[in-house]
Amino acid sequence: MKEHWFPVMLLAIIAVVVAGKSIRAYKRRREADRQFAAWLAAQPVDTVWRGTNASQIPAYSDSGQLIAYGHALITNTARYLGPRGAVARITNGMNCQNCHLDGGTRPFGNNFGRVYATYPQFRARNNGVQSIYARINDCLQRSLNGQPLDSSSREMQAIYAYMQWLGGDVPKGVKRGGTGIKKPPYLDRAADPAAGRIVYNAQCRSCHGSKGQGQRNAEDYGYTYPPLWGPHSYNDGAGLYRLGNFAGFVKYNMPFGTDYHHPQLTDEEAWDVAAFVNSQPRPHKDQSMDWKNVQKKPVDFPFGPYADTFPASQHKYGPFIPILKTKTNE
Repeated sequence: MKEHWFPVMLLAIIAVVVAGKSIRAYKRRREADRQFAAWLAAQPVDTVWRGTNASQIPAYSDSGQLIAYGHALITNTARYLGPRGAVARITNGMNCQNCHLDGGTRPFGNNFGRVYATYPQFRARNNGVQSIYARINDCLQRSLNGQPLDSSSREMQAIYAYMQWLGGDVPKGVKRGGTGIKKPPYLDRAADPAAGRIVYNAQCRSCHGSKGQGQRNAEDYGYTYPPLWGPHSYNDGAGLYRLGNFAGFVKYNMPFGTDYHHPQLTDEEAWDVAAFVNSQPRPHKDQSMDWKNVQKKPVDFPFGPYADTFPASQHKYGPFIPILKTKTNE
């Protein structure tokens, strides 16, 4: 009898021990789940617009193929329209997505989330209502320092189709969160190009080069990392030549791998590196026809004439708060 009793008791003890461990593990898991749920509930709701991945383009149809071509033109502009372009040679070798990240889909990466919903729209810089076609050509002539496309060309129609596809679910007139550029707060001092050089050398030089020249791609028709100044970069009529735009762009997207949840640069570093980059030489664009209503010029637009008495240097580097106060008091 005793010979049978011992194994039974041993199995019972093992079962109790195992059951106890399982119960404790279950309670720990429940407590971890409860804590995670409480943490998640305390986090702000992320409602920013995120563009659909290009893998979802319905390329099996004629319209889908046009959309896919538009995506290719945005992400690999130099291949088609660069100095050695297969279709035309009308741009500087940069790609549209150098300024509109991830094919124009990244939150706070200067994306296309509100383009189809808000254009045509009045733009004070252009002194009138601007269509999507004209806005695309604006980028080609400023950010890509190039020539415009004919609105009836297959390339223009493809880019338009891609933007329509990306923003087709956004109601007309609506601006979703995360579109455009999120600008850091103004400093109470001027942005400092000398301090920005230190930031550039530490955070940017490895990709964009010691002289801002960028890195050519393996096929040598464009850039893996774009030039930030010099003859092949954006001209001084581009949106990123405004310090607030550049500072916001790098704050929430750079260095490579950064996103708006985890910026790596401080506000001061973002403003200073923007000042350094935009103090370097680059192509000039005649802007004499821009901003005919000078009172509409942004505080960080670096070319006069102005409706105030602040010098052009302060409009370029700041401090911007005194300028802003005069505008709000008008």
